[in-house]
Amino acid sequence: MAALVYFKKISEDPDTITYSFGEDPPEMTRRLSMDRTTRRAQPDDGHIDYLFLKASRRINAVYDERGEWPERGMSAS
Repeated sequence: MAALVYFKKISEDPDTITYSFGEDPPEMTRRLSMDRTTRRAQPDDGHIDYLFLKASRRINAVYDERGEWPERGMSAS
């Protein structure tokens, strides 16, 4: 079974970065907040599921690769 998740940075402040995410770019209705210090994400709706985990892990992986928080991206498996 294939899984896709897209994400896009929508806001940031000195402590937190907020991303929208979802299975289709036009339907990225969910949000997650990433703590810049701990690099831990929390879903704004409180629902920790596969899609949330996939998005947050990919965001952290891109940060590891580039040393900066991604503006947008996707993950497929």
